[in-house]
Amino acid sequence: MSQRIATVERNTLETQITCTINLDGTGVATFVTGVPFLDHMLDQIARHGLIDMDINAHGDLAIDAHHTVEDVGITLGQAFAKAIGDKKGLTRYGHAYVPLDEALSRVVVDFSGRPGLFYEVSYPRAMIGSFDVDLFREFFQGFVNHAGITLHIDNLKGVNAHHIAETIFKALGRALRMAVTADARMAGIMPSTKGSL
Repeated sequence: MSQRIATVERNTLETQITCTINLDGTGVATFVTGVPFLDHMLDQIARHGLIDMDINAHGDLAIDAHHTVEDVGITLGQAFAKAIGDKKGLTRYGHAYVPLDEALSRVVVDFSGRPGLFYEVSYPRAMIGSFDVDLFREFFQGFVNHAGITLHIDNLKGVNAHHIAETIFKALGRALRMAVTADARMAGIMPSTKGSL
């Protein structure tokens, strides 16, 4: 499998974003989004997914963080779609359960080519510091729409909103790591009975 590295730029009247990823990295990451809690969560994906990431975003944060968070999800999804290539030899599916103290979340991913987000998460409060937890759904929706993946996210238990969010993003990193791994037994083979994804 060739190098799976991609760079995507997204420029709109609301945001200007550059995203580079290496799916076969070591989790080295740099984030400059202007939204510190988003940077912290993206770092969980990188570290636990062993995916190198460099994301630089300038958004209309004077309004709020909505456009920046959503557009980072979109751009990251586009980078995944570009880096993953034709999907031949791909494991395709990934899943992970991750605990953090009292919190436990499950994430399941399928590089199906069919965007779908199934998000069952309730937070005990609306804000984590200055971050609006409603924006997580916007991030994930943008990501799945542009990566072309099916993503199931379930928080199974938890009372601390920060812990809940962190278990989700760590589990996403682990699930992505599993799904994008090359399967030696599937070398050159499309992981679908349809013959395409």
